[in-house]
Amino acid sequence: MLHSSFISQSNCSSFASPDAPLSSFGASSLLQMGLKWSGIALTRRQLSSKTKSRVKHRTTNVCGRQARERVLEEEAPEMAETTPSFKIFPGQAFPLGASEVDNGINFAIFSQHATAVTLCLSLPQSGELDKLDDGMIKFSLDPRLNKTGDIWHICIEDLPRSNVLYGYCIDGPQNWDKGHRFDCNNVLIDPYAKLVEGRRTFGDPKHKLSKFLGTYDFDSLPFDWGDDYKLPNIPERDLVIYEMNVRAFTADESSGLDQNICGTYAGLIEKIPHLLELGINAVELLPVFEFDEFEFQRRPNPRDHMINTWGYSTINFFAPMSRYASGGGGAVNASPEFKEMVKALHGDGIEVILDVVYNHTNEADDKHPYTTSFRGIDNKVYYMVDLNNKGQLLNFSGCGNTFNCNHPVVMELILDSLRHWVVEYHVDGFRFDLASVLCRGTDGSPLDAPPLIRAIAKDATLSRCKIIAEPWDCGGLYLVGSFPNWDRWVEWNGRYRDDLRRFIKGDAGMKGSFATRVSGSADLYFKNKRKPYHSVNFVIAHDGFTLRDLVSYNFKHNEANGEGGNDGSNDNFSWNCGFEGETDNAGIIALRFRQMKNFHLALMISQVKILDSHSVHHMIHGRELVKKFPCLKQHFGLITHPMLHDKNGGDIYLAFNAHEFFVKVSIPPAPRTRSWFRVADTNLVSPDDFVGEGVPGIGGTYNVAPYSSILLEAK
Repeated sequence: MLHSSFISQSNCSSFASPDAPLSSFGASSLLQMGLKWSGIALTRRQLSSKTKSRVKHRTTNVCGRQARERVLEEEAPEMAETTPSFKIFPGQAFPLGASEVDNGINFAIFSQHATAVTLCLSLPQSGELDKLDDGMIKFSLDPRLNKTGDIWHICIEDLPRSNVLYGYCIDGPQNWDKGHRFDCNNVLIDPYAKLVEGRRTFGDPKHKLSKFLGTYDFDSLPFDWGDDYKLPNIPERDLVIYEMNVRAFTADESSGLDQNICGTYAGLIEKIPHLLELGINAVELLPVFEFDEFEFQRRPNPRDHMINTWGYSTINFFAPMSRYASGGGGAVNASPEFKEMVKALHGDGIEVILDVVYNHTNEADDKHPYTTSFRGIDNKVYYMVDLNNKGQLLNFSGCGNTFNCNHPVVMELILDSLRHWVVEYHVDGFRFDLASVLCRGTDGSPLDAPPLIRAIAKDATLSRCKIIAEPWDCGGLYLVGSFPNWDRWVEWNGRYRDDLRRFIKGDAGMKGSFATRVSGSADLYFKNKRKPYHSVNFVIAHDGFTLRDLVSYNFKHNEANGEGGNDGSNDNFSWNCGFEGETDNAGIIALRFRQMKNFHLALMISQVKILDSHSVHHMIHGRELVKKFPCLKQHFGLITHPMLHDKNGGDIYLAFNAHEFFVKVSIPPAPRTRSWFRVADTNLVSPDDFVGEGVPGIGGTYNVAPYSSILLEAK
C-alpha cells in the first residue's frame, strides 16, 4: 500500500529577501539573535527503517513561485495503519510559535545551542495525552536548511486548523558544566504556544501524570467584545484592588454556584455583584498562566500530599490556565471564557490586573528537575547559570531556577507575552512577582538600568497598563522606594505593611512612621516625578499571614505543609492579642476583631491599596471613605493631630490608640460653620462602628478605647 509525502524546495515569498528591511521582522530582535538569511529550506518527515521509497519529480506553484517538488512515495509495512500525508514547505522564522499562513501551519522555535530539532504532532485521532509516546508524527528539521539564524522553522500543509497537539524534541551539547541540559527524549512545550493542553479537570488524580503540549485554534471566530465595550481606565490613585485566586474564589460550595462553574472564569463572572457591593474597582488575579497543580506529586517528597492552588509555577507565559475553564472545557474553551470574564468585569467598571511570574518557571532545580519546555530548549539562554560553578543554576527566586530576564531573547519573549495579554485578552495591568529578579543581569548581578524594566515602561502597547513591582527577591535585592521606574512603575510598599503592623500592635516609637506611611510615604516616593500613588499600600496579601493570623499568632504554624516551618518570612510583626491560636475567650476575640478593623481603617485612609480575599468580609466599607473624602486620594493631604485636609474643603480627623488603656484626645475645632460627625469608631459593635452619614454631637474631646481608632468628618 502506498502513500505520499511531499518534499518541496523553493524560495518561498513568505521569507524576507536579502534586501528586505530588518524592520519588517523587528530590527532589534534580528540583530540580537544574529539571524542570517537562508532562502532555501528542505524538510522531510522521519521515515521508518522498513519503508521503501522511490522519488518522482514534478513542478508546482508554491508561495507564488515555480518550484520543483519531489514526490516521495513510501511503501509502508503491510500491517501498519495509514499515516496521513502532508505537503511540507520550508516555513518562516517569524512569528515564533504556531501560526496560520497561506500554505499551511507554520511552526517556529528559537534555540541557539540546539544541534537537532524535531517537531512532534499528535492529530485528533491519535489519542489522549497520556498515550502520546507511540502516536506522534515526527518531522526532523535540517539545521542547514530549516534554520534561520537561531530560529528553526517548518510549514506543513493540510493540517487541521485546531485540535492538534504539538511539541519539540531537541538535542544539543551535553556539557552540564557549560549550562546545557538537552535531552532529546523529552517532548517540550513551545514557549510561544498560545494554548496549552493538559488534563481537563483541576486536581483530577486519575490524570496526575498528564503531559502538557501546545495546541492552536484557527477555526474559532474572533471574540466579540461588543459595540458598546470600553476599558475602565481607572486612575492609579483611585484603585481599590482585590487580590484573588480565580479557582479558590468560587470553588467551595458556599459560593452557591452550579458545580460546573465553581472555581472557573465563568464562576467569577457570577460573583461580580459581590465585588461591586464591597466597593472593588480592580481585581488582581493570582497567576492564570498554565501551571501544573500536581507538580509536588511527581516524586516522593515531604510535600507530595499537596496540590499547588496558587499557580506560582508557570509552564507557559501565553496560555490561560486551561483547567479554569468551566465544564472541563480545556485549552480552546479557556481562552474565550477568560475573555468573557474580562468583558463582564469591564462592563461593571472593574479592571483586571494579572499577577505574573517571570522570575522563574515550573522546571525546578538540577536536583529534581521537571523539564517541560525552556530547560530542554536552551537552558543556557533561558536561565541564569553560574559558569564559574560547573554551570549550576542560580536561584534568586527561591524556587530552584531564575529566568534570565535581561537576555535579549528572553526579554523579547516576556514583552511578547505581556503584549499578548493586553491585545488578545484586554487586561489592564500586571503585578510582577519578585520583580527585583527582573533587575538582574544575565550573571545575576543587580543592574542600575535593567533593559527589561525600561522596555516595559516605554512599550507603546503597554502604555495604558498598570505595571506593579513586588520590589524584592529571594536573593536579598530589596528595592522598596528605589525600584528603577522611569516614572511608570508602581511598587508594593513593603515598608507600609511592616510599619502599620508594628504601630497597630503597639510597638513603641512607631507614631512618626505610621503618619508617614498613611500620608503617602514621602520618604520613598516624593522623588523625581513619582507620586504617592506609586505606592501600593497593603497590610496582608497572599504571602504569609492572613489578617486573622496576624491578630491570632505570634509565630508561624505551618506544620501541615511538609516544609518544617522553613517557608515564608519569620518577621511577620504579628500579635496574638494575648493567646496563641484559637480561643473561646470573649475578650481576646473582641480585641482581635477590633484590631482587624483598625488595620482596615488605616488602609482605607491611605489611598492606593490592596486587599486580601481571606479577610475582606471584615472590611469597613472602605471605598465609601475614598468616595466621600477627596483628601484620601493623596492629592494634597497632610496629617496634623492627625487631621487630613483637602484643598477642596473636605476635612476629616483621625485618631489611632495603640495603647492598652483609654486615651482622651482633644479634638481640634472644626472648620468655620461646620461641626464634627463620627463616621467610624472601631470599638463599637457593627453596624454602629461605621455610619456613612455620620453621627453628630461630637464635643471638644473624645475618649478613644484601647486598641481602637476613630474617624470624624467635618460637616
